[in-house]
Amino acid sequence: MSDASDQTAQSLAALGWSEFFDTQLAPDDAGLEPMRIATVHRARMTAQAINGPVRLRLPPLANTAEYAVGDWVLVDPATQQPVRRLDRKTLLQRRTEGGQAPQLIAANVDTLFIVTSCNDDLNPARLERYLALANEAGTDPVVVLTKADQVPDPQPYLDQVTGLQRGLPVVTLNAKSPEAVQALAPWCGVGQTVALVGSSGVGKSSLLNTLAEKSGDEAQLTGDIRESDAKGRHTTTSRSLHGIAGGGWVIDTPGIRTLHVSDLSTGLDVLFAEIAELAPACRFRDCTHAHEPGCAVQAAVAAGKLDQTRIDRWRKLLDENRSNTPVARGPRGNKTTSLPGKRR
Repeated sequence: MSDASDQTAQSLAALGWSEFFDTQLAPDDAGLEPMRIATVHRARMTAQAINGPVRLRLPPLANTAEYAVGDWVLVDPATQQPVRRLDRKTLLQRRTEGGQAPQLIAANVDTLFIVTSCNDDLNPARLERYLALANEAGTDPVVVLTKADQVPDPQPYLDQVTGLQRGLPVVTLNAKSPEAVQALAPWCGVGQTVALVGSSGVGKSSLLNTLAEKSGDEAQLTGDIRESDAKGRHTTTSRSLHGIAGGGWVIDTPGIRTLHVSDLSTGLDVLFAEIAELAPACRFRDCTHAHEPGCAVQAAVAAGKLDQTRIDRWRKLLDENRSNTPVARGPRGNKTTSLPGKRR
């Protein structure tokens, strides 16, 4: 390999490029330049190239909704027009109420920072929804408890989160303190990509400003949580990719007030691994773990090895997932998708 091509490979790796994407290249792609989508708007997109940011030229009738921040695209350097999007290693997406297609949140994310704060905004049931989303996407979740400096002791908030998922890392910090960079450094190394999700006002924008060392006009707008109800205001209105201290990349996202559970069967199995592992030992294959004889899950509850509230939350999310996940109906070759119980 020549020095120039070796430098290009190193530069791409610093952007998050890996062998997963390299194996997708064909001989016909030799003249195209890999770039990473940095922002997606209704009629325009920007990308991060090895030489800096690029304003992409979109072809006529291009649908930007098909792209996610973090995507890798092959671009014609003569026209700055994207030619092909590469397959994604991971994809965070959610289904909105009444939406026909899932809304893309971020692509090719290694670690998802689920941000909440040490106050009344902390809601374990809502965190479980984010955890299921991360699990389904194939990203590694980390719960980040912000505003730890504003409470006498963050331990009670830490106790609410610990145990939500097996092996779940939880970090407490002050999002505005430089020490936050060191606390999150294990997930923010060269070429690594993290994404920030959470409700409005929990400190996502402050944390991004700290990680990306942004200040003044470059800083993301921030908004405090209202003292009356611990709810925040939306300060981030679109998704965007930013370089961060340590050589990694962070994708900021708007605050999500309601996260519907849909298409998350694998994500729920990982979240409630202790239930999924016991299920095969039940007498009946379709056991609901509610009233059937020979239920291994209920036996674990009776023995004090499993908390009933954990079963209740699992069942609620499972029922919601079934109700919100579209199913295919109709004859072969002419199937349509609709929600269970709803006919077209």
